[in-house]
Amino acid sequence: MIASIRELFDSAAHQYDRARRRLVPCFDEFYRAALDSLPFEKEREFTVLDLGAGTGILSALIAYSFPRVRITLLDISRAMLAEAQDRFAAGGDRFSFVHADYETAPIPGRYDAIVSALSIHLSSDTSKRTLFRKIREALNPGGAFVNADQVRGETALIERLTRKAWFRRVMEVRPDESDLRSALSRMELDHDAPLEIQLDWLRELGFARSYARTET
Repeated sequence: MIASIRELFDSAAHQYDRARRRLVPCFDEFYRAALDSLPFEKEREFTVLDLGAGTGILSALIAYSFPRVRITLLDISRAMLAEAQDRFAAGGDRFSFVHADYETAPIPGRYDAIVSALSIHLSSDTSKRTLFRKIREALNPGGAFVNADQVRGETALIERLTRKAWFRRVMEVRPDESDLRSALSRMELDHDAPLEIQLDWLRELGFARSYARTET
């Protein structure tokens, strides 16, 4: 029986940050692309909601780059949020934490930016479209949605080749066996969708420009 998303991330929380470095071969470039997509000046004061925030990897980069930002981290896993709370313990009221399932719960409040990294691909296509609508409604005028995620290849061949390339790159850095097993278990719950289809959904909702940095 396949464990739930919550159970898999709860069990991986303590080693998640270490594993990310080895399981995302382009780790620095990937998160830098998400960060660079935020259309704000460094000294601007603005609000961010991080969906599927996990241990706060993306939020930490945003907080470091924008010293006046206020960030709400939302995640389905209490264990992951506990790691994030430890990470930001010295950050005071710049950071708040919400334990919720963004597929079923309303988005709490309105924000200048809503971001997500390596999370939304776990939702079904129907849930993705519903979530994108909720995101659109929760953005302040001029706000930005940045989704740094993996996508499905446009053809079965492209999908097969990119999966093989990812596995080859990962094995080159010799990940911890338990980390790899955990990642492969989570991948069984993936519901990747092609990039262009997701961009079409966003355009239909009225996003003037779609920020979508992808991992294949």
